Amino acid sequence: MKTSGGGSIVNISSIHEDVPFPSYTPYAAAKGGLRMLMRNAALELASFGIRVNNIAPGAIATPINAATLADPEKAQRLQEIVPLQRMGTPEEVAEVALFLASDRSSYVTGSTYFVDGGMVRYAEPL
Repeated sequence: MKTSGGGSIVNISSIHEDVPFPSYTPYAAAKGGLRMLMRNAALELASFGIRVNNIAPGAIATPINAATLADPEKAQRLQEIVPLQRMGTPEEVAEVALFLASDRSSYVTGSTYFVDGGMVRYAEPL
């Protein structure tokens, strides 16, 4: 990328780069590390025209979430904590990746894009 005049690096992270994930400390630590890798790389590579960003999916309808989708209580709870009240799709994550990889995002670097239906902003009322 340095020799070709730039480009875009798009990492797939997770909302757990910011949101604690009890019982999954190694996973959350890895995602938090990826966030800092992206931020530092964005600064270090900007002068070469290389942009670096993360995509942080939340609950996405993939095989890893099949058990949640199959359990009515878990599926209901998920709808309660995702403001858009549903799981996302792999295609919705892919659309953000395409944007970040394209020249349409030529002024975007060092950022995380949450594809999570607002889940990372969830807060229960008192």
